[in-house]
Amino acid sequence: MNVQTVEPLLPESGRLARPFRGFLPRSFRTKFMLVVGLAVLFTLSISVMIALWTIDRLARDASREVEQGLTNANQEYLRNYIDTTALRTEAMLEGVFAQISSLAGSMQTLIDRPQTMTAIGKAVADDPYFGDTLEYDSTGNWAQNKKGAASVLSVWGYLLGPDHKPLPEVQQQIDNTSIFDLFSVSLMATGASKLQMYYVGPKSAPILRTTPYSDQAQAFDKLYPGHNKANFWDFFFPGVIEGWQAWLKTPASKPVPSDITATEPYVDATTGNLIASFFHPLWTQDRSDVAGMVAADITLEQLADLVKSVKVANTGFGFLTMSNGNVLAVNPAGEKALGLSINKDAASQGVTGLSRNLSKSTQTAIASMKLPSDGSTEIERLVLKDGDKDRPYIIALHRLTAINLWNAQGKIVGESMTLGFAVPEDEVYVALHQAQTEITNAAQRILKWETVSSVISLLLVLIAVFAVSRKITSGLIALASAARRMKDKDYGTRVAISSGDEVGEVCVAFNSMADEIRNYTENLERLVTDRTRELGEAVKEINLLNERLKGENTRLGAELDVARQVQMMVLPRDEELSAIRQLDIVAHMNPADEVGGDYYDILTQDGRAKFGIGDVTGHGLESGVLMLMVQSVARALYESGEVDSKRFLEILNRTIFKNVARMKSGKHLTLAFVDYDNNKMTITGQHEEVIVIRRDGQIERFDTGDLGFPVGLEDDIAPFIASHELPFEKGDVLILHTDGITEAANEQGEMFGIERLCDSALRHSAGTSEEIKTGIIRDLMDHVGTRKFDDDITLVVIKHQ
Repeated sequence: MNVQTVEPLLPESGRLARPFRGFLPRSFRTKFMLVVGLAVLFTLSISVMIALWTIDRLARDASREVEQGLTNANQEYLRNYIDTTALRTEAMLEGVFAQISSLAGSMQTLIDRPQTMTAIGKAVADDPYFGDTLEYDSTGNWAQNKKGAASVLSVWGYLLGPDHKPLPEVQQQIDNTSIFDLFSVSLMATGASKLQMYYVGPKSAPILRTTPYSDQAQAFDKLYPGHNKANFWDFFFPGVIEGWQAWLKTPASKPVPSDITATEPYVDATTGNLIASFFHPLWTQDRSDVAGMVAADITLEQLADLVKSVKVANTGFGFLTMSNGNVLAVNPAGEKALGLSINKDAASQGVTGLSRNLSKSTQTAIASMKLPSDGSTEIERLVLKDGDKDRPYIIALHRLTAINLWNAQGKIVGESMTLGFAVPEDEVYVALHQAQTEITNAAQRILKWETVSSVISLLLVLIAVFAVSRKITSGLIALASAARRMKDKDYGTRVAISSGDEVGEVCVAFNSMADEIRNYTENLERLVTDRTRELGEAVKEINLLNERLKGENTRLGAELDVARQVQMMVLPRDEELSAIRQLDIVAHMNPADEVGGDYYDILTQDGRAKFGIGDVTGHGLESGVLMLMVQSVARALYESGEVDSKRFLEILNRTIFKNVARMKSGKHLTLAFVDYDNNKMTITGQHEEVIVIRRDGQIERFDTGDLGFPVGLEDDIAPFIASHELPFEKGDVLILHTDGITEAANEQGEMFGIERLCDSALRHSAGTSEEIKTGIIRDLMDHVGTRKFDDDITLVVIKHQ
């Protein structure tokens, strides 16, 4: 073997300095430097881009973390602030409710003790300070006590007699309620701030007592013309008395479990202030009617003071709104920000309301804002118009405890006011903007130093590549020369190994490869001949196996065909199905394989019939053979005169069990028999549910799970066997089936099921047994569609004619 050694080839040029030899325009070294330089430049560029992306992502992540932290902190602050303000608001209202309830309790105690109320009222009325000396006003047609009294008492014209004195029953009401002055004066001076407290009599005598004293009737004449021509309750608060009366009849009709009833905000006739009233009804002694009420008024300014004192960031504000969106309290700046305007419309009758509704806001986001439906605090972000600019706001909403409310429609309903906070988002995130600026500046500084370090790294790498390129390229040039010789089929070419680095390892690998190529080339023809001979022998063996397999398949097909024919031969014939004159019997069987594992049979004798239905585990030849055994044993027992249904099944099981043991098969079957005799059916054995459709359309399903045990599984199943008798009259239909029907599934995997089977049988139950069977099978096929049946299908329909 002639082996030629190829030395490294280096270009020579006497005009070039030694370090620059090989740097000709077309030399490998020049290309190597160019490629390595570009690769390094590309790598550094990618590194710089990754670094910049990483820095940018870190900056964004840091900003997001800061933003999330500030958002959580601000939201927690808003939640705590609004929850605290809500507690203060509810505490103020609860203070007023407590004093009203105290006044109502004192008055109710006296109403429940009329003699004591009369005695105390007379004593108070006789006192010069608390006594009520009425003066008639002919212009207004009302009577009112003089100034300087503890409270003002107004008696309307329709409560006065011809002598302009109170009617007797009204005078009795005036005397009995004089005690109101004792209670109300002290309650007005203590506890929560109130505008006034008052008492109104029942609908039959609605006298009006109010503390402190004011020109009450005169103000009513001015603000509410015609009020003295109608009952006080119907004019000012229509429907509230009727609402309370409904509570007495049906306590469950009370919207909120409290007797206190609030009004929507309205303009007070006496003071002209926007107020809200809180009523507490008084009941008659027998609790059959309303005996009047005590009440207190508070101005909206008291509620507004709590809300207007809210200070969030620089311009954040609070507001209080009813469930219908009517804003009760908000400062002027907040009213402007929410796009609200107040509208006080005087009415010819009743109280004058306040309208400042969120739904009528000029801010679209506010007009469509949903109030919370429970007591939790909700926080959302809305964009509001600030002049011609959009300004995001953070809105916090908290629903207050529900109260009873008399509304403008004269109904008493449940009402839950909502407390809201609004703060401009830019004021909340001032610290975030500062942090983001610092993060951006830091990222720019990192970017500058990263660029400088990348340029320095590029220069250093190029210098290093220049220094080692000569040594690397000399070995590669030698390899290229050897490869060209190898291409010319000079398999004796070898490369001289001049270094121990990776290039040297490549040279070693090249030499080894050259040896292998030479050996492979010399032995290739012999290898081709050997492989061709081996493939020919393999083809002959495969052909022989195919012939054997074809014969085996033909034999098995013939055996299965014989087994199927035998199985079909032993099925009941038409004449057997019509042997019992009273019964219209039809059956359907469709094996999943060539040989099925389902069993059904009909045995008749002397006007009696025995119907068998069973399902061998699995299907195929072995299951079909076991089915034939069951048919043969059942026929023999029946012909032998065995009429005891339990003993019949017990003997059959022992016979099948021994045959299964001899076959060394793990097969067994569920098996049930139904005996017919003189309009009565007896069910014995464990199988699927037996369905009976009565002639009146009622469906009865009988579970056979407790009537037997799988046949062929145990030697003695006598302890498990039981029977169930049922009547079978004219027009009744009995359905026997195997699980191949109920477990047949469509393309979506949904099974036909027992319910669909019952519905299908009921729909077709008016027809003959053949029509019932055909209808059920058609419904089954419609359900399954194109999907193949996975199990044998057997159906027996018996109708009493």
